[in-house]
Amino acid sequence: MPKLAVLDMAGKEVGSVELSDAIFGIKPNMTVMHELVVNYLANRRQGTQSALTRAEVSGGGRKPWRQKGTGHARQGSIRAPQWRHGGIVFAPKPRSYRFTVNKKVRRLAMKSAFSSKLIDSEIIILDSIAMDEYKTKTVVNMLNALKIEKKALIVLPEVNDKIIKSSRNIPGVKTSQVNNLNVYDILNAGKLVILKDALTKIEEVYA
Repeated sequence: MPKLAVLDMAGKEVGSVELSDAIFGIKPNMTVMHELVVNYLANRRQGTQSALTRAEVSGGGRKPWRQKGTGHARQGSIRAPQWRHGGIVFAPKPRSYRFTVNKKVRRLAMKSAFSSKLIDSEIIILDSIAMDEYKTKTVVNMLNALKIEKKALIVLPEVNDKIIKSSRNIPGVKTSQVNNLNVYDILNAGKLVILKDALTKIEEVYA
């Protein structure tokens, strides 16, 4: 079983923890991780784009000139797509881009994401985050002590307003609860900071 040090907010080692092979010790499946990232980004799309076709733009009810004998190309309407102010060919319309992914595939992708982060040495296990007030500087000092210079995802066992609101003003830092984790956020983070209690929940859910 993989073993990692448990650090405190000052970056000092205060213990160690063994990680589950079923979650952190598998061979990452790139195909399913890609599928889940595409799924996440597609489900975020609003799909509100819209344009008018030649049937929907105003005007153009009369044939501009007779069919033959003018020397012009034949035209049926001044709202055809080649005309200025004409309709759009295959105009986009509001639609949903959402699609679902099989539950087993989703679980495999999550395990693959965790395992890939461990392989790249991008997981930090944190003992706890003690905050008595809303203070961004406290989180900044903690990240500096942990030597995190890239994007970071802080995984919490449950909602904690003090940590969430103190972190959201820091560029590149995001917080998430165990039940809201997704493959995109895990792979997009440079460092995955997991609280010890959150790690227990992750292993309960995905082991």
